[in-house]
Amino acid sequence: MIPQQIRLTEEQYRRIKTLAEADYVSTAHVVRDAIAAWLAQCAAYSGAARWERALSVIGKFDSGLSDAAVNHDAYLAEAYGSPDA
Repeated sequence: MIPQQIRLTEEQYRRIKTLAEADYVSTAHVVRDAIAAWLAQCAAYSGAARWERALSVIGKFDSGLSDAAVNHDAYLAEAYGSPDA
């Protein structure tokens, strides 16, 4: 492991220490776990992952409207109660 010095607010340290004591682990362990979870979350929302997630919904929903691509603004205005509808 690589030692790293970080600065925490008093509130952050207090909360980390409370969590560590409750789980009988070190504060460093809690910080490492938090960083690991954050990095996993970042990886799940990387550009490639977001693109794949977006592509996965193509064709899964049907509005029942044949002209939604052309008249989407009118349909949105109607749905949101715009006075222009």
